[in-house]
Amino acid sequence: MKPYNKNLKQPSRDLRSSMTDAEQLLWQRLRRKQILDLQFYRQKPMLNFIVDFYCPAANLVIECDGGQHYTEEGLDADQNRDKALSELGLMVLRFSNSQILTETDAVVEQIYCVAEFRLESP
Repeated sequence: MKPYNKNLKQPSRDLRSSMTDAEQLLWQRLRRKQILDLQFYRQKPMLNFIVDFYCPAANLVIECDGGQHYTEEGLDADQNRDKALSELGLMVLRFSNSQILTETDAVVEQIYCVAEFRLESP
């Protein structure tokens, strides 16, 4: 199991009950092992972060980015977060909320391709 901050357990539960429209839409396509029979978890604590979606078998994290992620501060925070997660062997895929809402099939296809590649790579 990847390390996490136990203090994030309740905040992650709270986030599960207040997902954005983009997160809800993507969750409908990830849940119940619809992609390569892989289990995804939502709002999963990792290190000192809560990632939007996590697939342990593929060591894959998926982030749904709203407007706050595109500010200078948000971009810096995301870069530091992605670096910390990659040091655990995780790959982070980022999609904007608008991309998820308007290009859902393309987003799911990219997740499928990356997950398949990660499963095949040692």
